[in-house]
Formats: sequence, C-alpha cells, structure tokens
Amino acid sequence: MKKILFVTYYWPPSGGAGVQRALKFVKYLPEFGVQPYVLTVDEKKASYPFTDNTLANEIPSSVNVRRTDTSEPFGIYSRLTGKKSIPTGFSNESNPGLIQKSSRFIRGNFFIPDARRGWIKFALNEAQKIIDTENIETVITTSPPHSAQLIGLELKKIYNDRLNWIADLRDPWTDIYYYNEFHHLNFAKLKDLRYESEVLNKADFVVTVSNELKELFKSKTSGKKNIYVIPNGYDEEDFMLKSQEIKSPDGTFIISYTGTLAESYNPKVFFHALKKVTEMFPGTVIKLRFVGNPSSSLIDYAASISLSRNLELIPAVSHDESVKYLMKSDSLLLVIPDVKNDKGILTGKLFEYLASRKPVICIGPPDGEAAFILNECKAGKTFARYMENELTQYISDLINSCIKGEDINIQNDFYKKYSRRSQASELSKIIKDPAKIV
Repeated sequence: MKKILFVTYYWPPSGGAGVQRALKFVKYLPEFGVQPYVLTVDEKKASYPFTDNTLANEIPSSVNVRRTDTSEPFGIYSRLTGKKSIPTGFSNESNPGLIQKSSRFIRGNFFIPDARRGWIKFALNEAQKIIDTENIETVITTSPPHSAQLIGLELKKIYNDRLNWIADLRDPWTDIYYYNEFHHLNFAKLKDLRYESEVLNKADFVVTVSNELKELFKSKTSGKKNIYVIPNGYDEEDFMLKSQEIKSPDGTFIISYTGTLAESYNPKVFFHALKKVTEMFPGTVIKLRFVGNPSSSLIDYAASISLSRNLELIPAVSHDESVKYLMKSDSLLLVIPDVKNDKGILTGKLFEYLASRKPVICIGPPDGEAAFILNECKAGKTFARYMENELTQYISDLINSCIKGEDINIQNDFYKKYSRRSQASELSKIIKDPAKIV
C-alpha cells in the first residue's frame, strides 16, 4: 500500500457538501492500493457551517486521523452577529448590516486567503511529523478553505522533490462568485493572487472538478499541463438502502432542492414558472421543498407571488436524511449560480440527483457542464433564465405524466460513471502513475 497524507479542513463531524469529496476519496482509496493518513482540525476548535455526526461511520477503521489545534476569529464574529454558524457564500445574509459588512471587510483584508489561516502553523507542524515518521512521499491538500493549500505550499518548500504535492481545488479561488463581497484593498487582492499563483505553479499536480475550472486555473499557470479533472460524484452505498423509500402522497407532486440557495443563484424564473403550473393544475398539490439553507429574501420573494402554500422548508439535516428526501421526491431542482464562470460549476448535489434517478429541472446555462452531464445521462433538462415558457411546459409535462400514472423516474444507468469509487480510482492513478490519466 502506498501511504499518502490527505490534508482537509472539513472532516466529520463537519457536515455539508465540503466534507463529501475528501471523505469519499479516503473511504475508497484503499481499494486501489493507497493508504491515506488524514490531517484535519480539532472539531472542538473548528468553524463548520453545520455538523453531521453520522458521517463518522464512513471513515474506514484502518485510516489514521490526526487532529490539530487552530486559532480562528469566528468566536468574535459569532459574538458580534449572534450567528452560531458560518454562512456558505453569504446564503443567509441577503441584506447585510454594518456588522456583517465590517466583518467581511476584516475577513477580506486581514485573513488572507481566508479566516481558517490560523490552522496553518498547527497543521504544518503535525504534517511534518507524519511525513517523517511514516515516510510519506505524497501529500494531497483539498480546498476550500484555501488555507489548506498554503500548508501544501510550505511542505513543498521544505521537502522539495522528495514530496509529490497534489492540490485539489473544488472551487475557484480569486474568481469565486462572492469574492468581491470581501471588499479587498489592493494589497490584499495582490497577496491573494500571489498565493493562488504559487499554489497552481508549484504543486506537482492540480486536480479540479470541471473542465471550465481546469481552463481557468490553466490560464493562471506558466504553461502547466498537469491539471486534471475529477468531478464530484455520488456514493453507491448511500443509495443502496433508499431505493424503496416511500413516494410522495397520492395527488401531491414534490420538487425538492437540497443545500444552499443564496440570493446570487437567482432562481426567480423557476418561481414564476411554478406559479403558472399551480394555476394549470388546481386539483394537484404541488410542493417545492427546500432542504437546507435557502436565502430568506428568496423565500420572501416566492411568498410575494403567492407561493407560500407551495413551500416546504426543512432545516439542514444529516447527509443520510438528505438522500432520503431526494428519494421521496418526484423531481429535483438544480440551480446554477447566476455568476461569472457559471458554465463550469458542477456541484456535488448534481451527481447525487443523478443517482436518485429523479428527473432534474436545472436552471443555468444550457451550454454549461452541468447541462452537458444531464443531457449525457438523459436525466433532465436545463433552462436559461429567459426560458420561462419552456420551463413551465416541462414542469407541466412531468406533472401530467404523474397524473396519468406514468413512471417518470430515469431508467438508464448512464450516471454510474460518476460514482465516488470511480473518482477514487482516478485519483489513485495520479498518486501512483499520472501517465495513465488521459
């Protein structure tokens, strides 16, 4: 077995999308001859959006997990704002007040690249102990938070060619859609850009989740070609026991959305199409179920066009419960944020949507990568924000089919290429023999 060190801030009991990629890689890499050592933060000191204690059950017993201390500013932020968790992409700060704006400015100019940078010195010290004791030759750092990449950068400087460093970037860095909300001063922006450039150019291999992001990162390197795409995926085991979950009640059509829905996602075209559909089917109960953290301003907007009776709001749940809600739906809503570089956004939920085999209604660029995968898997349709009539027709067709007793579930197996096991196999090739990666 080839030993590696996997550096990740998000790790159980952290919940949410950020933990899934690292957890599933670590879960399946041993099947391909790779033994991961995990370096993460002490959960008692960490700043997580929310927690999910059930995910700890997926950590293989053979995996050695080391946790370190950290020094983070969230305690001050929590006392100032009264918030007990950190919002993802400002999803619940639609109309930020003075305190929120001030905290963003402080975060953007005094905590570069992010507010988890206080973890670096602790993680760096522990990483060296693990590398030296276990004779580890490969380190994988995954982000966000991008502070994790600075740990890899420092380790590369210390060990040079003795260490292969794989930088896994799940999101853009200085191009993330909410980046300007931090109100960076020029010196801070330049420092962040320098960090990003150093990571991309000094890592031995860069891995990201979409072709669009690959091209974005490639444009920031000095001719680097070893940037690989390993998209997010779904875990077959998460869905094995959910195939016989109870369907929605007779006479009810449920469209579910899971996870964060920030104001910048701009799903209003869907609300308007849904309103039309409710008027077309007065005898059918149509529910739009949000499981997670939708922006309060978006919920208010839906209410303003008389959709309150059609909304069902479920607070953040465990990953296992989230999958159950997918299986209890008739259709699923996917919204690609209405931002720059939206064509390359591939969220983890897309692949779990595919595995649920429910038809997906996607709002986003019809020529984007999410749309390509939906078309490839024949698992739904994508609508631009100007396609309200086409969107209305598609939803009404789905409901009509259900009323007729037809099975609208996706029947093919095209989605199986995106399993987490397959993604771990691809990563193992980069670890052991990158020449095998196409």
